[in-house]
Amino acid sequence: MFPLNLPNMLTVLRIMLVPVLVVALLGNTPEGDVLAAIVFALASLTDFIDGHLARSRQTVTTFGKLMDPLADKLLIVAALVALVSLHRLAAWVAMVIITRELAVTVLRLGATQAGVVMAASMFGKLKTCMQIALILALIAVHSQPLWVSLLLYATVLVTIVSGLDFFFGLRRRLARAQARG
Repeated sequence: MFPLNLPNMLTVLRIMLVPVLVVALLGNTPEGDVLAAIVFALASLTDFIDGHLARSRQTVTTFGKLMDPLADKLLIVAALVALVSLHRLAAWVAMVIITRELAVTVLRLGATQAGVVMAASMFGKLKTCMQIALILALIAVHSQPLWVSLLLYATVLVTIVSGLDFFFGLRRRLARAQARG
């Protein structure tokens, strides 16, 4: 069982909203896209709120540290895969984003094992905001006007740059930790 506090409950809510999002997108129901957009926006909002609440109320838990990033990845990956299956997103774009998310997650876990904690950077936060904006745009806009295409390519670029920033930052931190130890 996990400690019951508001940040952890928001994380669990985000995980529970993932299948609702997928069904809303893929279920061929009237107003499914509207429901999907609302669910995705609500779930994304919980991502911003839960971490802030946990830190401000000093209720950070091991459960939250592990499950919050997992909930984020589940939400983004589920949305991307559903959008690819609806032919609203090219598979290569989803693969770039998913590969970056998985690589950073694995590297972050490895760094933690080595005693190095990598906090989210400004690039990482920008990447998350852009991915959320892109997914909302792809849910809401069925055609791909120029602004959506520009957002897509900018999101891919920021995703790649944030991944490189994380990798090289981690490499520097690990080298410093090894030099000290």
